Amino acid sequence: MKKHLRPIMFVGTCSDAGKSIINTAFCRIFRQDGYQPAPFKAQNMSLNSYSTREGGEMGRAQVVQAEACGIMPHTDMNPVLLKPTNDKSSQVILNGRPVGNMSAKDYFGVQKKEELFQAAVEAYRRLEARYNPIVLEGAGSISELNLRDRDITNMRMAIKADAATFLVADIDRGGVFGSVYGTIALLKPEERALMKGIIINKFRGDASLFEEGQRILRELTGIPVVGVIPWMHDIQIEEEDSVALERKQNTYRAGKINVAIILLRRMSNFTDFDVLDKDPRFNPYYTQEIEEIEKADIILLPGTKNTLADLQDLRSKGIVTAIIRAYKAGKRVIGICGGYQMMGTWLEDPEGLEGGLPSMPGIGLLPQKTVIEREKITRQSRFAFLPASEGKNCEGYEIHMGRTTVMEGNPERPVACLEDGRMDGYYLNDRCWGSYLHGILDNPAVRDRLAEGFGAQKPDSPFDYAAFKEEQYEKLAQIVREHVDLPYIYDCL
Repeated sequence: MKKHLRPIMFVGTCSDAGKSIINTAFCRIFRQDGYQPAPFKAQNMSLNSYSTREGGEMGRAQVVQAEACGIMPHTDMNPVLLKPTNDKSSQVILNGRPVGNMSAKDYFGVQKKEELFQAAVEAYRRLEARYNPIVLEGAGSISELNLRDRDITNMRMAIKADAATFLVADIDRGGVFGSVYGTIALLKPEERALMKGIIINKFRGDASLFEEGQRILRELTGIPVVGVIPWMHDIQIEEEDSVALERKQNTYRAGKINVAIILLRRMSNFTDFDVLDKDPRFNPYYTQEIEEIEKADIILLPGTKNTLADLQDLRSKGIVTAIIRAYKAGKRVIGICGGYQMMGTWLEDPEGLEGGLPSMPGIGLLPQKTVIEREKITRQSRFAFLPASEGKNCEGYEIHMGRTTVMEGNPERPVACLEDGRMDGYYLNDRCWGSYLHGILDNPAVRDRLAEGFGAQKPDSPFDYAAFKEEQYEKLAQIVREHVDLPYIYDCL
């Protein structure tokens, strides 16, 4: 029986400092060392979400971390999820269920924040009773003084959990001395008492050259640098932040099946397409450039948190016309979730649940109508892809608020037959179909169907995405082990 460890928390000097990946690494390290860890992030803001086995919704970063721990994801790991619907408002998911849309002003109201913080603490306590240790993650910067008193994610949560806290700083963006020193200097005494170490992340080159830097930071802050993590080029861990898309906007490549993924303003679940990067037949890229769209072999319309607004944006830029033109020229057009809704003939949001647009015509490729409704479907599903095909044992998950029906006079042509008897999606032909199922492309049978007719050689064995992810977690843990003072960190716990 392993001894009980104090919880550990990773906070940042800024957004995208690498807190999530450091957290993921330690989730796997603790598992390797015989503990039963679990991740926790009190509040997450992301359009990349996941449906748990129980039908709750949570952020994908904690799903990745749960995988690294070797446990099933649960909404207790991310009790508050904010999903922006526009520039001023977000849908609030509490304990896996939507509780309404709120403006930032309403959300940061004292009473509401207290209610959410108490709910987050209760979720944390439930996890704490089952796992050892809890690996907490902060959000953004911990030195946003104007938000500190209303914060439920960073140092307030660290104090409540009495977590040994480590500050993660991104040296690649520059200014690491100012950001680390300033962040520590702005902490309250009770917050600073929890700070056990500094981790310098994304270091390029010879880390021994930063030894003087480590000494200077120790002198400035009184806190030791416990790790200098190199820039990790060959580790492929699923990313939640849309900042990651900036590194994925490659372009057309000859000799590959080129897949243009339409870059939406409020795109959700872009991780649906990560598997295409691993399949040697495909070259996926994110774009709004009409020339890049029309050159592609396949056009993918992803999910979105605001279907009507994003469709209006695509229409105003001429992208809808380009998609229709590409389809008529023989290209394939596939939609997932919100992208599937866009492909129909008509969309309505009568209650303004996603925004201020009540209705508009769709792209018109599929004979369907979608109405955005209050009920949110969140469930995992097993299904048969194109029921008569080889894809009998596929898996995916649903997260949507729309009800899509076939227009009168048109036949039902489902993409998937779900295990509960429901039918999903519409299959017009091999070049045009859509589905509500996130993760549908993770299934080899679906990718094989997508690749048919392009002459691309089918891999000798199907790509095993789950095994690939396990391999990446192991590599990540090994790199972090080699570049942190792990005995010191364990001493802090």
